[in-house]
Amino acid sequence: MPRVTQILRTARKSIQDLDLLKILESELNHELSSMRYQDDKIGSFGDFVMEWDSPKSQDIVLRKKCSSGEEVAVSALLGREAFQGGGRFPMEALMKICVKKPGLSSILQFDCVASNREGSESDIEIQSAHYFPSSSSCLDSSIYRGPLFSDLDPTLQNELRKYLATRGIEENFTNSLLLHLHKKEHGQYMGWLQKLKDMLVEHE
Repeated sequence: MPRVTQILRTARKSIQDLDLLKILESELNHELSSMRYQDDKIGSFGDFVMEWDSPKSQDIVLRKKCSSGEEVAVSALLGREAFQGGGRFPMEALMKICVKKPGLSSILQFDCVASNREGSESDIEIQSAHYFPSSSSCLDSSIYRGPLFSDLDPTLQNELRKYLATRGIEENFTNSLLLHLHKKEHGQYMGWLQKLKDMLVEHE
């Protein structure tokens, strides 16, 4: 009797694995047929150079050095879903933008969210602006980082937006960033599905 029970358990497991395999194949075929963003061309990041874009990680890092010696670095990854109206991209991008002046150790860091509101237009929202005396002080939680961006005077908010725009953080940049991150995430998702499928097939 124990032998029969074991055979039944094995058969039940094989049926469950087969059902999972069918669902994985269906999802893969759906993604292959839709090929979201496949025909979309990633626009220019302006003077920014891609410094980090590993296929194994979710984030990317872009950097540029201005003729004045000023350095601007942008790290970004996808965040939560942010469907708004007829938005082109379903998820928002979480961004950290750091500006460093030549000859100074201090850093100005902006925490921002880029999203696609309607149509092809993207929008960038500054959530906070931090001043750090040095790069190492970024990890010090006791340092005063400044108020919430929304609590600042509207005129100051507007000038800080212009400050980023003059350094290349504007609509064309965020459009390219959102497309790049969504294409990256889609490729990683398809790779994940394929690995699960291959694992099940290997153990059939």
